[in-house]
Amino acid sequence: MSHIRGKDTRIEVLVRRYLFSRGLRFRKNDRRYPGHPDVVLPKWHTIVFINGCFWHAHQGCSKYSIPKSNVEFWTAKLTRNHDRDIAQHAALESAGWHVIAVWECELAKPVREARLERLYTEITVPGSMASNELADLANAAGSVNAGGSIV
Repeated sequence: MSHIRGKDTRIEVLVRRYLFSRGLRFRKNDRRYPGHPDVVLPKWHTIVFINGCFWHAHQGCSKYSIPKSNVEFWTAKLTRNHDRDIAQHAALESAGWHVIAVWECELAKPVREARLERLYTEITVPGSMASNELADLANAAGSVNAGGSIV
């Protein structure tokens, strides 16, 4: 695991290039904030985390599954990562930051342009929230039944 990159991954560079090309200026991997966010946009008071689906336990994603060997270790590790992410996002939001998570699966070629465009809108249009963020909030508040209402 020592060879696994913590920053400047392919998906991070992809998102940063897009944001820079659209004229947004940012800090990267800023250690002053919980979780050392991948992108900090001070002008927009927004923080962007670019998460790998496996390492951050993206629920319902095909790229996330527990390895079949050493199950106890991986379950504990990925659960800790997921719980830590939730705590860091809550700390940043309570400090007044707008926190956006971009998942690796959202950057696959067929949906990449739409997600990057939506990310730009989420950053630059005050008060905008993407539909998937609203769904994430609903899932965090409680489970959603088949009818779409929160149980």
